[in-house]
Amino acid sequence: MNQHPRLLRAAAAALAAIGLAGCAKAPDLLADPAAASSDTAHVADADVTKHVKTALRQAQALEGFDIAVVTTKGDVRLTGVLDNQAQIDEAIRIARAADGAHTIHDELTVRK
Repeated sequence: MNQHPRLLRAAAAALAAIGLAGCAKAPDLLADPAAASSDTAHVADADVTKHVKTALRQAQALEGFDIAVVTTKGDVRLTGVLDNQAQIDEAIRIARAADGAHTIHDELTVRK
């Protein structure tokens, strides 16, 4: 009869030790965000928008056009009015090349 409480205490002590050992490792993971993140690089939406806007401004074919860029979870939405389809294609190509851009939503239109 004395063995049952001893076994229970030993099991409880082992579980407590395992639980405490797990808690001791948690701060290490929090201190190193790279260890907690996935292998794929994550680029903030604001950075994606900035990269796309900068590249669009530098494109000579798109000079003088106002193209709105909004990024949500890596999905880039382009909105604006351009003179021809070639300019729209160039804007989409530039947006696709931006680091962190996953999907391009084209809401660009040709001026009538």
